[in-house]
Amino acid sequence: MDAKDTRKARAGRKANDVKADLIAVVVAVTDGHPCVLTIGQANALPSDPFEFDHRSLQSGLRAWVEQQTGQPLGYIEQLYTFADRDRIGAENPQRVISISYLALTRQEYARDSAKPCWGSWYDYFPWEDHRSGTPPVVLDVLRPRLIEWAQGAPEVEARRERQRRAAVAFGFDDLGWNEELVLQRYELLYEAALIEEAARGGQHAGALAPMPGRSMVADHRRILATGIARLRSKIKYRPVVFELMAPVFTLLQLQRTVEALAGRLVNKPNFRRLIEQQELVEETGETTTETGGRPAKLYRFRHAILDETVIAGTKLPLARS
Repeated sequence: MDAKDTRKARAGRKANDVKADLIAVVVAVTDGHPCVLTIGQANALPSDPFEFDHRSLQSGLRAWVEQQTGQPLGYIEQLYTFADRDRIGAENPQRVISISYLALTRQEYARDSAKPCWGSWYDYFPWEDHRSGTPPVVLDVLRPRLIEWAQGAPEVEARRERQRRAAVAFGFDDLGWNEELVLQRYELLYEAALIEEAARGGQHAGALAPMPGRSMVADHRRILATGIARLRSKIKYRPVVFELMAPVFTLLQLQRTVEALAGRLVNKPNFRRLIEQQELVEETGETTTETGGRPAKLYRFRHAILDETVIAGTKLPLARS
């Protein structure tokens, strides 16, 4: 074999060692819970190899998700491309490029579908749900473990830097909770070897003390964290939350959906005032008694807003309670 053939053979082996997957973070809100679509033992996101006959990445993703799960998808956007070798597992020599997407579907499809597996994303990130105040896991479990990790740094400056990063990510020392730092929090826990996935790269093996929260295969919980962070940011300046709503809804149902996604409460009067000012919804002329109290007005999303220049400034608020 001459030098040219050797180079071709090496290139072929390298190509065979790389795999490209499309991974979907499919989100719905059911009964006040933000749910994510999973497969397997509820420990993996739906994924499928990228095929060159796909007209586009998005069309390919939409086709196989709807075919495999029966879930009709609404809004779709690309999240990020993940290719870190050590985040897949030392036992897997193949390099996997994961092209991830965020996809939204309505709650009635999620509730009525028996084929897919839906679960609250707070099962995977229990420290992210602050609707009832700071979760006990943050104060009773996570904070002392992060303090121990910070103090384990070999140098004073390194210890201070770890303490600062933990305080910023988790709102310690009265810095306040930032709901959008989902990925930063996950990455910090990975670095501190406080989640199960950290042992797979080999550098943390034998030193793991896992935090509460379900793990996922490969890098899927990291991808899910990216999707949650993107959606929490997106609902503040684009009306994508209506992709998760039934065709008609009450303002309370809309508020509860926003709170479920954000993981914290909103101020009810401010929320309703801003919804009205931005003309995001319109009355249907009908009411419902399903709320348990007096009849509540039913609304629908005002689709004309998408064609108006005001959309550039539209904000679905996450008011502080």
